[in-house]
Amino acid sequence: MKFRRTLLGLALAATALGFGTGAMAQAAYKAEYKMSLVLGPPTPWGMAGKIWSDLVKERTAGRINIKLFPGVSLIQGDQTREFSALRQGVIDMAVGSTINWSPQVKELNLFSLPFLMPDYAAIDALTQGEVGKKIFATVDKAGAVPLAWGENGFRELTNSKKPIKSPDDLKGMKIRVVGSPIYSDMFTALGANPTQMSWADAQPALASGAVDGQENPLFLFTVLKMHTVGQKFVTTWGYVADPLIFVVNKEVWASWTPADQAIVRQAAIDAGKQEIAIARKGLVEADKPVLKDIAGMGVTVTQLSTEERAAFVKATRPVYEKWTNTVGVDLVRAAEKAVADRKK
Repeated sequence: MKFRRTLLGLALAATALGFGTGAMAQAAYKAEYKMSLVLGPPTPWGMAGKIWSDLVKERTAGRINIKLFPGVSLIQGDQTREFSALRQGVIDMAVGSTINWSPQVKELNLFSLPFLMPDYAAIDALTQGEVGKKIFATVDKAGAVPLAWGENGFRELTNSKKPIKSPDDLKGMKIRVVGSPIYSDMFTALGANPTQMSWADAQPALASGAVDGQENPLFLFTVLKMHTVGQKFVTTWGYVADPLIFVVNKEVWASWTPADQAIVRQAAIDAGKQEIAIARKGLVEADKPVLKDIAGMGVTVTQLSTEERAAFVKATRPVYEKWTNTVGVDLVRAAEKAVADRKK
C-alpha cells in the first residue's frame, strides 16, 4: 500500500510541476536515433532514409533526430544480420530489404519467388493490399514495428561474358547472389554457380573477375558505373522485385508519445511514396530512358521476348514450388490471386 501511495505521490508531483506523461516520456527520448541502410544517397534506397529522417525532424520540431548509417555499418556490413540487430536494439530504425530480412522472417521470401510479379502493378497489388497487411503483421510479431513500404526495384542480370537469352547461357557462370538460400537455389536451377557475398565484397570480386556477374536493380548499375568493373552485358528479366520496409525497434517505438508515433508513421508513408517514384523513374516510361543510358555506356542490353522469358520461368518453377511451402501455401495463393486480379 505504501508503495502505491509513493507512486501516486510521484505522479501528482510530476503533474504539479508541469511534467505530464507526455513530457515524462519525451524526457526519455534519445538525443539521436540510429537508422540502418544498405545503400546511402543518391540511390533510391538511401533517399528513402534521408527523406524519412528529414520529414521526422521537421514535423517533430527536432524532438526526434535521426542519423543515417549506410553500408549497414552498425553491423560491420553484414546485411543479413540487420533484422536481428534491429530486434536487439543495436539499430533503432531501418529501411530494410525483404530479401535481407528473409532469413529471420521466412514469409518475406514471398517477394523472391521467381517470376511471381510480372510488373509494377503486381508489386503494388501485394504491398498495398491484404497480402501487405499480413506481411506487416508477421514483421510485427517477429519483433519490429513496420510502418510503410518502399522499393529497391526489379532485379536484373549483368555479367562480363556474353548476352544472356536462355538458361543455357548461364551454365557455369559465377554469379554473385545475396545471402538468402532461395537465390542459390534459383541460380543452381539455371545451371550457374551462385556465390553468396555481401555487396561490399561483390564489387572487388566483379572487378577482379573472381565472379562473372550479379543481379540487382538497374539504378545500381548507373550510380556505381558497373561497366567499369567489367559488367558489359545486361539482361532485363524482372525475375524478382525487392520491396523495402520502413521499421522502428519496438522499445524505441514504445518510448515515443502517441502523437510522435503518428508523425513518424505518416512520415514513413510519405517518404515511401516519394522513394518508390524515384526508384521507378526511367523504367516505367515506354522508352525506358535508363536502358538507353546503360546502352550509352557501351553495354549490350538484352530485353527478353515472351518466349525467352518463359524458358527461365519453366527452369525455376521447381524452386518456386519448393519455397511455397517455406513461405506458407495460404500466403502464396493469396499473393497469386492478388497479382491475377491486379489493375494494369
